[in-house]
Amino acid sequence: MSERPNLLAPKKRWWNLSLSRQIVLGLVIGGFLGWLVPEWGVQSYFLRNIFLNLIKSIIAPLIFSTIVVGIAGSGDLKKLGRMGFRAIVYFELVTTVALLIGLAIVNFTGPGYGVVLQAKGENLGTLPQGQPMGLVETLVHVFPSSIIDSMARGDVLQIVAFSVLFGLAAMAMGDKGKPVVQWCDSLSQIMFKFTSYVMKFAPFGIGAAMAATIGHKGLGVLVNLGMLVGSLYLALVVFVIVAFGTVAAIIRLPIRQFVKAVREPFAIAFVTTSSEAALPKAMEVMERLGVPRRIVGFVIPTGYSFNLDGSTLYLAVASVFVAQAAEGTTGVHFGFEQQILLMLTLMVTSKGIAGVPRAALVILLAALHSFGLPAEGVAVIFAVDEIMDMGRTSINVVGNCLASAVVARWEGEFDDARAKVFGTPLEPTFDADAGKPAFAQTAMEGD
Repeated sequence: MSERPNLLAPKKRWWNLSLSRQIVLGLVIGGFLGWLVPEWGVQSYFLRNIFLNLIKSIIAPLIFSTIVVGIAGSGDLKKLGRMGFRAIVYFELVTTVALLIGLAIVNFTGPGYGVVLQAKGENLGTLPQGQPMGLVETLVHVFPSSIIDSMARGDVLQIVAFSVLFGLAAMAMGDKGKPVVQWCDSLSQIMFKFTSYVMKFAPFGIGAAMAATIGHKGLGVLVNLGMLVGSLYLALVVFVIVAFGTVAAIIRLPIRQFVKAVREPFAIAFVTTSSEAALPKAMEVMERLGVPRRIVGFVIPTGYSFNLDGSTLYLAVASVFVAQAAEGTTGVHFGFEQQILLMLTLMVTSKGIAGVPRAALVILLAALHSFGLPAEGVAVIFAVDEIMDMGRTSINVVGNCLASAVVARWEGEFDDARAKVFGTPLEPTFDADAGKPAFAQTAMEGD
């Protein structure tokens, strides 16, 4: 029996805007009111503070639960074997390159210089004082004496260290540790939902942040925000050409077919700003391109936690942007050595954030707090974060598609013959000759 359309279903009203459009609307209205009524814009700062406090409350449980589930939920590490080791090595190499390129571009363009994050007479909180810790002090500081105290202070390095050890211990306990891992998985899902609730307040927080920024500093600050967006997209383009291009040449990847394969998941991720929305399509096209299903099924989902190239590059650009802006406020220069240490921190803390929309801001806020940089920079960045999120999310998806091809080639299992016929009329014939139906009929079936 054919399904008949529901004529009684209510039509979506024009004012039922998506969150992304609400954020853009809040940005525009806040900026307009901040320019038109500057006094009101400055006084609306309390809305921005409420939003930042809600974001801060997510940090500890989100990092703890995602890391524990990522480690203990993967099963016995020994069973991951060679493929898992190679995938993780590749992930770390590429994300390191992303950090370095982001660091180089943002230092070259300097978009944060001229942005004042704290003005005289404005109560934005007290910035931490004191000299940066040395290497030995930092290593000692990483390991907490009280995880409750670390979570209360939002010390992300200590939370990560504890979570990694806790995840390894839970995995070593086998069946006895499964209830705890399941609880952490439930906690992570709850935090995802909690984050979605917090994001409903985002248009107001963003509007207030933009109103206060323009009301106090004038429209000139938008030039710096434009430079920030431009710096990120410039860094993403350089990263794709240099890093992805070099990797593709090394593994002899058919570039034209790969571009044809990833353009759909790229477009989905770019429009929705969600890596998860593009996951099914990404897995489908990479198997059709010649990557074995077992490699696709392991590498791409794992990469959603360990191979966030676009988000990692964004964190490098955004964090140094805040450091540059803070220099005009505090007069303290955030040197190259401190930037490298910050990059190492971001390399660890950026894992496991793909499932939460705009969760990179949560990690950014935690890292800024750990290094004594003002949280007000996050509110400024959030005003254009929707635009930057589109670029970084789509690059995350492309990076994970490429990673599956790299591991397949490394394992000697990449099917060049299948790659040659991808997207051509010969592809269905190739599947028939191989003795199995087309991918569309078997994509969701097990081997």
